[in-house]
Amino acid sequence: MDSVICTLFERDYHYGVGALVNSLYRLGFRGTVYAGYRGAVPPWAAAARRESRYSELAVAPGLLLRFVPLSTSAHLTNYKPDFMLSLWADYCPQAAALFYFDPDILLQCRWSFFEEWVRFGVAVCADINPLLPADHPLRHAWREYFEPHGFRFTQPQSIAFNAGFVGLSRRYANFLQTWQRLQQLMEPAIDGLQNTFVQDRTFLFHWTDQDAFNIATMACAEPLSPAGLDGMDFMHGGGFCIMTHAAGGGVKPWKKKMLWSALRAIPPRRTDKAFWKNVNAPIRLYSPLRQAVKKLDLLAASALGRYIHL
Repeated sequence: MDSVICTLFERDYHYGVGALVNSLYRLGFRGTVYAGYRGAVPPWAAAARRESRYSELAVAPGLLLRFVPLSTSAHLTNYKPDFMLSLWADYCPQAAALFYFDPDILLQCRWSFFEEWVRFGVAVCADINPLLPADHPLRHAWREYFEPHGFRFTQPQSIAFNAGFVGLSRRYANFLQTWQRLQQLMEPAIDGLQNTFVQDRTFLFHWTDQDAFNIATMACAEPLSPAGLDGMDFMHGGGFCIMTHAAGGGVKPWKKKMLWSALRAIPPRRTDKAFWKNVNAPIRLYSPLRQAVKKLDLLAASALGRYIHL
């Protein structure tokens, strides 16, 4: 399958992009990754060749990373469907499938599984707190807001999905148009798509991209193929996972002081360990000295974490 991958980032999230790309390559992906960004191209991509619409870095044999500069004023979490649609329209119209990953996600299983997954529907994953009953007051509020605009909610959902990942084959591309349209209609209620985390959770669009994404799963005509808490490593007690996602509002792995956190009874998570496993090749994100220091930090924190949990 001719698959294309994309992500969005700004500021220090470029570390997550590099680790994501490394995990993709390590687990079998070969092809092109598009990274939409604001700001500057990462320092580790200084060798990227400037083209008319993007800068291209040859990461490894069979793997290209293309940096697409963005001028949107929208918060990047609210720009996901727009970016994916623009890729299919203008950058990779030949792609049979398109996958979006947040830049704090790392793969944990073989790449070919993802291409198998999207044969069954739009690939989505349960959120950290997945229970959101079909008759929850938020779902009633969403229906009440969008039904006057012609939306019909034909897929009742009882699970909340995480908007950090979506994968779909071209035949299900209309899902992205539904998601995009919902966000456009949501914009007046949140005072612009540059905003996220609006008011508190009683407000129908508190977590803007998550809410629009979940509304799309209720209103779309395309079949879904949901993974559970195993999708993003949100299970208690570990076990197999498809991806690991540094979600939940905590410190991102590239900023985290591991030993200091362990001393505060917060041991390294699997996503922290996975990040440092994916910083060396084929993209080197840190100098050898910096990497060695951080790995010692991780080892000490892991040892202390085991002691804390005895």
